[in-house]
Amino acid sequence: MADPPTREQILLRDMGFTESHIERRKRIVDLGLDDLRRISLIRGLVIENIEGYATAFFDRLSDLEEARGLFATHRTLERARRLKRDHLVAMVQGEYGIPYVEQRLTLGLLYSDAGLAPPVFLGAFHHLLKSIGTTIAHRFARTPLEGFESFMALKKIAFLDIGIIVDAIVFERQRVIRQQQDAIRELSTPVLLIRDRLLLLPIIGVIDGPRARLITENLLRSIVTTRAKVVVIDLTGVATIDSTVAHHLLHTVRATELMGAVVIVTGLSSDVAQALTALGIDLATLATEVDLQGGIEVAERILRPGAGDLVGPDRAFGDRGIGR
Repeated sequence: MADPPTREQILLRDMGFTESHIERRKRIVDLGLDDLRRISLIRGLVIENIEGYATAFFDRLSDLEEARGLFATHRTLERARRLKRDHLVAMVQGEYGIPYVEQRLTLGLLYSDAGLAPPVFLGAFHHLLKSIGTTIAHRFARTPLEGFESFMALKKIAFLDIGIIVDAIVFERQRVIRQQQDAIRELSTPVLLIRDRLLLLPIIGVIDGPRARLITENLLRSIVTTRAKVVVIDLTGVATIDSTVAHHLLHTVRATELMGAVVIVTGLSSDVAQALTALGIDLATLATEVDLQGGIEVAERILRPGAGDLVGPDRAFGDRGIGR
């Protein structure tokens, strides 16, 4: 059995990194064969000064409140330092393919998990590049043009890295936001099992299109899971409703009934009832009760032993003529 993909591999896929995409990014920073040759000239210099460069990077971050997540634990900081040293070594090796990008994504995930915002990372990375540039200038004091060209070639790799790492931080932050939004929507549309075969769906607040679809999905999934026979949809907390949501609500009711469950709608305010009527929704097709307590009482009667498999408003409510 194959090992599950790593976070970096998942991110690599989700962000669309392929060999052709990486080559495109190299062209964007104008990285060419001459640059690879110039980088090779400073490879030994960079590697022998790695500890100083890493120190410059983290010393800059240590002064910033926004970077405190990286310094929260000794383990996190040591991992960050190790990855930064590996990063600097890889920068001067001349190989910038998929493995190189995965290494950058590891850094991006680390910074994202630590809450490091792109501007803070960019400021520290600029400080690191300044330290490298100073070292190169001293080493190439007699041939300053050659030193400058080598540094500019390395800066192209630096900008390649910046693009990947910042994109990873932003992508991961957006993913977390999407997950939080999904969790909030799930919490805002709970389907509650009141008793065996009885579900309650209390809806509170504004219902937009995405939330209406989520309500339907959650409800139908819960019916399958619990084998519910009665569903009470309580709209007490809904102040207004538009045509799209109204028709989606009606669709939810019909889909629920097709799955063999009776639907009781409770808590319709006068404003919502008038809005539904104005939109052409025939309330006579819905089984309704004034309040939640009344809906639960009717549901209990339906589920009482000997009541039989009652489905649909007419059979569920007998001769009461609910909605008439």
